[in-house]
Amino acid sequence: MTATHASSSKTALSVNVNKVALLRNTRHLGIPDVLRAARLCLEAGAQGITVHPRPDERHIRSSDVYELAALMKDWPDREFNVEGNPLHNLMTFVRNLSARGLPLHQCTFVPDSEGQFTSDHGWNFPDDAERLKPLIDEVHRRGVRVSLFMDPLPQAMAAAQAVGADRVEFYTETYARAWGTAEKDRVLSNFVHAGQAAAAINLGVNAGHDLNRDNLTEFLRAVPGVREVSIGHALISDALELGYSAAVKDYLRCIDDAFEPRFKPE
Repeated sequence: MTATHASSSKTALSVNVNKVALLRNTRHLGIPDVLRAARLCLEAGAQGITVHPRPDERHIRSSDVYELAALMKDWPDREFNVEGNPLHNLMTFVRNLSARGLPLHQCTFVPDSEGQFTSDHGWNFPDDAERLKPLIDEVHRRGVRVSLFMDPLPQAMAAAQAVGADRVEFYTETYARAWGTAEKDRVLSNFVHAGQAAAAINLGVNAGHDLNRDNLTEFLRAVPGVREVSIGHALISDALELGYSAAVKDYLRCIDDAFEPRFKPE
């Protein structure tokens, strides 16, 4: 009998609280409270908090970033991940957090346009390498890990590492769209091969975008070495019915299920 599972270390869950801010911004009462949401998720066991502050502040505002970073000082064993386009407003947050002595553990570079509805593609190499390299170097000088938002292209993993990335974050919407269809296995195989290419050169792998309680476990079982999943839309939607704590705990269960030994006859 042989045991199979995704990797030897368990995947971390980082909760993206953008959608909490989006709902809050429809009124002027400060509810739902983004800080309270983050605190409840951390208390339930989430290993990190993610935000993606866009230039138009349609959900996460600048003030949220600094207030959440201050909150994270009370959780030294958890991580704060700020994502966005380094050619727009992301580097301002990196510099200001550093200047204020506030925690920032990971910076995820995402190639979205200012008015983009949501992130929908990864960086392109070699086209983006020259402009990314000095920005990655600056983030590293501030002691912060850099992850690049990437499509699951095995041939691009070495290029991401060469430009200085510590990790890549696989854009997983294609997998989520294929879930439950005849295309699922074919699409998932793209992520498996990209994950294998990253593992072969010791490039860390994160994943995010439309992962949910239905599709998360199978993804983590299949793709080697996923260190972190960043989940916002689905988790916050589930929290509307279950509450933050129960929703986080069920996503942690999905992660645990992926790492349970699975036995098959030899």
